[in-house]
Amino acid sequence: GFLQSYAVEVDVKDASNVTCLYAQWMMKFLIKYETNSSDYKNASLDLPSTVTHDGSVCGNDTQAALLAVQFGGGHSWSVNFTETNETYQADFIVFTYNTNDAAVFPDAKRKGRLVTVVVKDSMHPIQLNNVFVCHHTTSFEAENVTQFFWNITMQPFVQNGTIGKTETRCHADTPTAAPTVVPTAANVTTTSTTTSSPAPTTAPKPVENPVTGNYSLKSGNKTCLLATVGLQLNVSQDKPLLININPKTTSTDGTCGNTSATLKLNDGNSTLIDFTFIVNASASVRKFYLKEVNVTLLNHLNGSVILNADNNNFSKWDAFLGNSYMCRKEQTLEINEDLQVHTFNLWVQPFLVKENKFAIAEECLADSDLNFLIPIVVGIALCFLIILVFISYIIGRRKSRTGYQSV
Repeated sequence: GFLQSYAVEVDVKDASNVTCLYAQWMMKFLIKYETNSSDYKNASLDLPSTVTHDGSVCGNDTQAALLAVQFGGGHSWSVNFTETNETYQADFIVFTYNTNDAAVFPDAKRKGRLVTVVVKDSMHPIQLNNVFVCHHTTSFEAENVTQFFWNITMQPFVQNGTIGKTETRCHADTPTAAPTVVPTAANVTTTSTTTSSPAPTTAPKPVENPVTGNYSLKSGNKTCLLATVGLQLNVSQDKPLLININPKTTSTDGTCGNTSATLKLNDGNSTLIDFTFIVNASASVRKFYLKEVNVTLLNHLNGSVILNADNNNFSKWDAFLGNSYMCRKEQTLEINEDLQVHTFNLWVQPFLVKENKFAIAEECLADSDLNFLIPIVVGIALCFLIILVFISYIIGRRKSRTGYQSV
């Protein structure tokens, strides 16, 4: 059966009881699930007339805003927004559905199971104080779930409780756009090219390199660990997903010791990354190196673990104890077959930090090769220039000598 999808309106207020996040939109979900007979059916999940928005967060320039709604028989949906350089944009959409809802999943094989789907929103940055409006249908597909959204009006990071007057329209909205057609299971699965099919979405914007962040740990009043790095996660699920870690929304924690140190990064309670360094005490010359990396992705709404990956067999980023390690080139850390961590503009010193400053840097091979290559290229160019000058001089001298002989 097809249930009526209602419009959702959420008005999140801050401690002063003024609006800090406003949204009104319509959405529905098409979910492919397994039945007791081991075949698969398509379920249509629509919004009821009432929803709750527990767990929604206002957000600010250092904390992500979160729009979260709960509805039906144990289903929930959320999207978080980040603020950067006078703009905001949606980051991740997290949808959790409960197969124990017999009205939506009749004859489901796996009863009482909560399934969480995470997708990266392709929303372009919107100017702060502008309202994002999109009447056209937008869809996301991942892990047997297709999510549809239309008639969207939303603004996070509302200033002084006043919704902005200026609208920023999505690319799909045009003055001549056809009326929105509510998606159904029939017009999604058909191969017909009639207007009842959901409109295609624009291609997602390529993910840029992450912003470089500065992180540090203290032991008492003294800095004991320094790190400067841009971080990007590459999650290989049904579709590749690139996640840039935002330094403005990332907090630091960890431990410092004489032979081991751990830097813990928490990006808005959604992405946790731990870097563990140790000192090679058995060698005649003591050096430190990266030993272990642990990455955890969390559900914004309930804090449940979506993905956890760990690799404790690294032997990278090594330098003599008392020095720092630097690598400006992009590096890749293979955590497991489903997750990679890419680093950019890395500079780290986990031990023996003095006066809150990095010590002498030992550069990675890629940077060293570049440093050697530049003077070599310059030297070759200078030699070539000298040879050209010498040849020109010889030719000019011969012409001069020929002229004298003619006289």
